Amino acid sequence: MAQGDVHMFDQFLVDALEKVHNLETDTIKLALVTATTTPATTTAVPTWGSGGTTNFSSNEVSAGGNYSAGGAACANPTVALSGGAATFDTDDPATWSQHASNPSNARWAILYNDTSTNKSCIAYVDLGSAFDMTTGDLTVAWGAPLATFDQA
Repeated sequence: MAQGDVHMFDQFLVDALEKVHNLETDTIKLALVTATTTPATTTAVPTWGSGGTTNFSSNEVSAGGNYSAGGAACANPTVALSGGAATFDTDDPATWSQHASNPSNARWAILYNDTSTNKSCIAYVDLGSAFDMTTGDLTVAWGAPLATFDQA
């Protein structure tokens, strides 16, 4: 079952415009967190580790079953310019198959740059409610492209 919409963090957009990230060569990951935290596009300096004001890794679901700590790597990240708009995309990042030892409380998916110093967060996916991965597959699939940046 595909879940949720993607919401870019404001701080990531600022960082991207300042050339802090190389989205085509850096390791981009998608990880799951609980409802203990509620991300917003205005979250101040969101990171997947220390160094920011909001450390989403402290609310990561427990590793187990088909879910590994730190989440899943996104393959083939690309940045392109087409029709005056810059786009960012990756292959669909993750399907975690149902498993009795999977987390049962995944509420949000956090997309982050595992290569950057502070593991800067890029975006989050609202899964709608806590998702029990012991009772069904969790699939996160992007629209095409994942993000578009346009001056208009």
